[in-house]
Amino acid sequence: MEIGREMGTHFGWTREWLYWYDQDGNRYATPEERAQQADLAEERLEYLNARLQEMGINPDNL
Repeated sequence: MEIGREMGTHFGWTREWLYWYDQDGNRYATPEERAQQADLAEERLEYLNARLQEMGINPDNL
């Protein structure tokens, strides 16, 4: 685990921030980014469930 820096916006502030990175140089998501990713995943799941139901497939039976 390493610390690095890059430009970002948090709480309305755009500036250079420190972030945590893994051993491969991938930045760990901030709590806000993780929440946004979770929201997006939930929206995708709802969309896919609706599409399956439109095709007559019950997603609960998969």
